[in-house]
Amino acid sequence: MSDWKWTQIANHNTLTEGPVWDGSGLLYNECSAHTTFRWDPKLTESSVWRENTGAANGMTFDRQGQLFVCEGDAHRVTKVNLEDPNLSPSIVSDTFAGRTLNSPNDLAVDSLGRVFFTDPNYTDEPSNLDHQSVYMTEHTFGGNWNTLRVTFDTLQPNGVLLSIDQKTLFVAESSQVSGQVRQLRAYPVREDGTLGDHQVLHDFGQARGVDGMTLTSSGTIIATAGFSNSGPGPLLYEFEPSGRVVRTHPTPADSPTNCTYGGSSLSTLFVTFAGGEVYKVDDTGYVGHLSYPQRRF
Repeated sequence: MSDWKWTQIANHNTLTEGPVWDGSGLLYNECSAHTTFRWDPKLTESSVWRENTGAANGMTFDRQGQLFVCEGDAHRVTKVNLEDPNLSPSIVSDTFAGRTLNSPNDLAVDSLGRVFFTDPNYTDEPSNLDHQSVYMTEHTFGGNWNTLRVTFDTLQPNGVLLSIDQKTLFVAESSQVSGQVRQLRAYPVREDGTLGDHQVLHDFGQARGVDGMTLTSSGTIIATAGFSNSGPGPLLYEFEPSGRVVRTHPTPADSPTNCTYGGSSLSTLFVTFAGGEVYKVDDTGYVGHLSYPQRRF
């Protein structure tokens, strides 16, 4: 049994996703409500931070504190203005080879400002593209963004995470189609941002695979996976970079979706859930490794 102490900090009507710590509070999305909320630890309550989000899902900061967002229903990756989040965001990527993206889900930004993002289709609507892939988009000299497809073997990629040395991109291959694989994969990152052949770190069989991930300062991957319908149930996994499972932690709600570290010392873990719940764990024994903000003492 997990010795983690879970505290519920918010409860919404539908799936919550994409938590990020902004330095003094937690931003997270209620996807189908097209709303980003901000939880204030001093007030211990959440308030609306951004509306009309395009069903925003995954979010992340780069090292300069710029906020990048996957907007699934809007079929795009954007950069949101932190001072006025309801301004029209800057579009980072919304097409590939002249066609509209499927439903960008999660993303990671490296120290060069390159954005890696997944583009699955978990809806009942036909896909806009004939593949569901991971992409890398980067600034060109003209100030525009150039998007490259970097996986050619994914079926429904979900969560994505860079290793501490940025030489590995961890990808959750989490198909919802019966019979397809649910795996945590590691892809080597080449100097040009393209990816090499993947290694399977963990195979979940037909249980629910990884949805979202975050990284600790020691390189341990904290991942959300599982649900009550099959397999070992809803869990948070601690993975070594090699894929070895260190331990698992049962969750207080079903179907955990994503997680991130935050708090003044980046030692509090925040977790979102498919039922709309948001929880925190104040002491997991780890400190988060975040691009932004830097750890404060």
